[in-house]
Amino acid sequence: MDASTKKIRPIGNISVGEKVGFGLGDMACNLVYASISSYLLFFYTDVFGISAGAAALMFLIVRFIDAFSDPIAGFIIDHTSTRFGRYRPFLLYGAIPFAVLAVLCFSTPSLHGASKLLYAYATYILLSVCYTLVNVPYGALTSAMTNDQQESVSLTTFRTFLANVGQVIVAFGVPFLADLMTKSVGLSKAWQLTMVIMGTIGGLLLLICFASTHERVKTPANHLKISVKDIWTQFRVNRPLVVLAIFFFVIYGVKSIVSSTGIYYVTYFVGRADLVKWYSLAGTLPALLFIPMIPWLARKLSKFQLIILSVSADIIGMAGLFFCKPEWITLILISRGIASVGNGMISAYMWALIPETVEYGEWKTNKRMGGMIYAIIGFVFKCGNALGGMIPGLVLSMSGYVEGVKHQSAGAINGIVIATTIVPIVIYFIAIFSMKFYNLDKDTYAKISAELQARNAKEMESEEN
Repeated sequence: MDASTKKIRPIGNISVGEKVGFGLGDMACNLVYASISSYLLFFYTDVFGISAGAAALMFLIVRFIDAFSDPIAGFIIDHTSTRFGRYRPFLLYGAIPFAVLAVLCFSTPSLHGASKLLYAYATYILLSVCYTLVNVPYGALTSAMTNDQQESVSLTTFRTFLANVGQVIVAFGVPFLADLMTKSVGLSKAWQLTMVIMGTIGGLLLLICFASTHERVKTPANHLKISVKDIWTQFRVNRPLVVLAIFFFVIYGVKSIVSSTGIYYVTYFVGRADLVKWYSLAGTLPALLFIPMIPWLARKLSKFQLIILSVSADIIGMAGLFFCKPEWITLILISRGIASVGNGMISAYMWALIPETVEYGEWKTNKRMGGMIYAIIGFVFKCGNALGGMIPGLVLSMSGYVEGVKHQSAGAINGIVIATTIVPIVIYFIAIFSMKFYNLDKDTYAKISAELQARNAKEMESEEN
């Protein structure tokens, strides 16, 4: 091996500055993604003037296209090789289109009828594809920065913490800026300028992420020659990937259910629509205090123990929401905070497990498919999001919920509480059961990683000779 080649850095050798720079990439993605998730439907119906039915159909079609764009993006990424690496170039060249398309999605050109709808479709689809081409390589970058599991946990902790900061900024900053500027420039212009701010910050953060990170894991050239057949081989031999994909599907299904039902729980069960923003804050802010503990917990506990601890915290919080009475506002917010801690810990840790499925897949097949494996996970969790978004509507419909009615029936309120608490709790047990089949404990992974590094070093030395 060339003496100038950088060695893979062990635990603790990636600087805090590089970890922060890496985490800013997910903060950038969330400034736009969370804005789209939280406010784009409102913008289309109440600002741009698209009917609710047309907007709902558009969301379904675009999310379908978005999900299936992930595997295509993964294939493209795994066939990319530049002087900047395989994954970082997508951050560099995607930053400006990402920012521009975010602004265009929240713009209101003077169009009418079908042309207005066509504009919305075009900008939303292009932004979704651009997001995929930025977010999938960003996620895969972890496996190129280090192949040490503990370091992956540390990187993912920084990523999750800063992603949550981005969500908090969006939750309060976007409506605040839009309301503030509406008084001086009007509603539509205010939303556009708000997204100019969010998009510009997001684009700059992606550039910082590109500049501050390094792809240091070296791989033999023949391991990077990927064909479509290799994708199916991964599903056949990479058991940790299959188990983790199921886990992601279930967890993001729960996330979608919880994010969809919270506003109903506060508005109709608690009867305090004015508390929605505080309920949302309680669902995000407490996690920021506990996410930094994940690397320490990962050293002290087994992977399954850490998953159990995280899921249990979320279940305890949801159980509190189930047993609380509407007037117990403080306990409701505390319960929501406990649930957010569990959910934040799950998010921080589950993403740290993906790099080791990349390593395991390479160990089994001599094919390193970082981009494709992250794309598979992206496809799966988007499907979980879609299914989770559908379940609350079914439960509400079955319980007698009536749209637009201020005072719902007792059956409808029970349905809201069940959709908010019992349904996610039941689904969580599927997640726990699936992780029982995850066959990469710490010792097994360390052995596989060491063997793979030694094997790859010999292959690269042979290639150089």
